[in-house]
Formats: sequence, structure tokens, C-alpha cells
Amino acid sequence: MRNLLIFALLTLHTEGPAAGEITTAPKPSDIAPRLKRLVGDYKRQTETLLVLERDGQLLIRHGERERPYAKPTGWTREKVDAIYRIVPQRPVDQIIPEVRPLTPPAESGRERPALVELITLDPSIRLDIRYATRDNFLGTPIYREGRSFMERTAAAALVRAHRALAPHGYGLLIHDSYRPWWVTKLFWEATSPREHEFVANPATGSRHNRGSAVDLTLFDRATGRAIEMPGGYDEMSSRSYPTYPGGTSLQRWHRDLLRAAMEQEGFSVNPSEWWHFDYRGWQRFAIENLSFDQIKP
Repeated sequence: MRNLLIFALLTLHTEGPAAGEITTAPKPSDIAPRLKRLVGDYKRQTETLLVLERDGQLLIRHGERERPYAKPTGWTREKVDAIYRIVPQRPVDQIIPEVRPLTPPAESGRERPALVELITLDPSIRLDIRYATRDNFLGTPIYREGRSFMERTAAAALVRAHRALAPHGYGLLIHDSYRPWWVTKLFWEATSPREHEFVANPATGSRHNRGSAVDLTLFDRATGRAIEMPGGYDEMSSRSYPTYPGGTSLQRWHRDLLRAAMEQEGFSVNPSEWWHFDYRGWQRFAIENLSFDQIKP
């Protein structure tokens, strides 16, 4: 009840356009499966070229130059798995006992975030908490429960974005939000220096640790299915960049729709991850290390 009362007060004031007034370009049509199978990143030694679709036509992009599609002889299309995985630097079951007892870095002058559970504010938000399953980049469950929490003002803004998407036929599907600090430390220890672009440095903490970041995508309200994007969640490649020019017109349109809905409510996209959004004012909150069952409503 307390969470619902807080949420009602926070949603009385909505900044930006009214719900449903997300500004986007006209929605493009999808392309035939036979063409979509050609779209992707192609490799030749250390070089990469893209086969992408725009306005119903396939194009080849090599560096900054584009040309009409012709079969890229001598190039191999990169295989992309449904779930992106890495080879950890050390076994995860060895790292977890080392990092769980550690204390987060000390900070001063920050307030503790008041964390609320998202589905208590709007049960129509969907969850796919990958770190509670094996379907994540480490290939093993990290969380004991598939739950999602955010700092209360960020949570209210996220619910507004979710509701603004409804007239367009979409909603928000959450992969992760508040994350205990020890999990950030685990990710850092498990990944290589090259992969550190895609994980937060535990020395400064993650915005996830402050309850002010969320990893998410769109789902189709008619079918309940996740929407296809130019790159996969937690993929550590250039396909994860919100400015990645590859994929299909429809995939890029969906990625841009998600970004527009979130930015309208005060979130900003991570420059390396199309799915990661930080809420404004995250700097005032302290790093938390609570497990989900320790969070009190």
C-alpha cells in the first residue's frame, strides 16, 4: 500500500508530452525472411562489413561507405547466438564466494535509494530477469529470485514510459534494474579488459547499484513477445551501440522508439548498450549491496 501511495504522488506530475505522444518516424515494414538471413556483420580477417536493410533494399556498408548489395565474396557472415555468452576469466563459482563478503567503496554525502518493486506499481510490466537463469552472458544463475526494483522516482518515470508505449502496441520488458554491488564486482572479475567497456567498474559502482539504471527492451502487447532489435541483450559487440547502423529498418525503428519513450521521461541511453538507461539525478544516491529479500517495502 505504501508503494502505491508513493507512486500515485509521483505520477501526478508528468513532464514532457502526454502519454502516447512519443515522436517517431513512420514505422517501416519488415522484410522477407530470405533477405533478413543476409543481414548481419561479415568478417574477413580483421575487417568487418555490414549488410543492412534500408527502405526495402539491402546495402553493403564498409567503413563509412555504402553501396548496393552484391554477395560479399570472401567474407563470412558472423554467427550470432540467441544468448550471448563469454568465457569467464575464472570459474564463476570461484569468484562469487570471494566477492559476496566484500564491502562496497565508501561514499559520503549520498542518500540511500528508496527501492520499490516495479510490478507492484504496474503489473502489466513484463519481467525476463536473465541473471536469475542460465540465459545470461555468464551462463549461470546469479540472482536467487527474478525480481526487479528501482529507486522510487526512477520507477515512476519508467511506468510512465511503459504506459506511453501502450497506444503504439508496445510495453516494457525488464531484464535487470537494481543490482547489488557484489554482482558488479563479479562481472568485473569475470570479464576481460576488452569486455570492460560493457560492465561497470566496481571501484566507482554502477548506476544499477544505486537503483537508477535499468536494462530493458520492448514487448508486443498483442502477443507478449519480445521485439527484435539490431543486437541482442548483453551482447559485447558493436551491435550493442545505440548508433549501430546495421540491422533492418524495423529493428532500428524499434530501438529508436524505446529510446524516445525512455528519454521523454528523463532517462539517458548508455553509449555502449541500447538496452541500458540511466535516470537523471542518479549521482545523489549511494551504492547499495542489499539482496532482493533484504529490501523492505
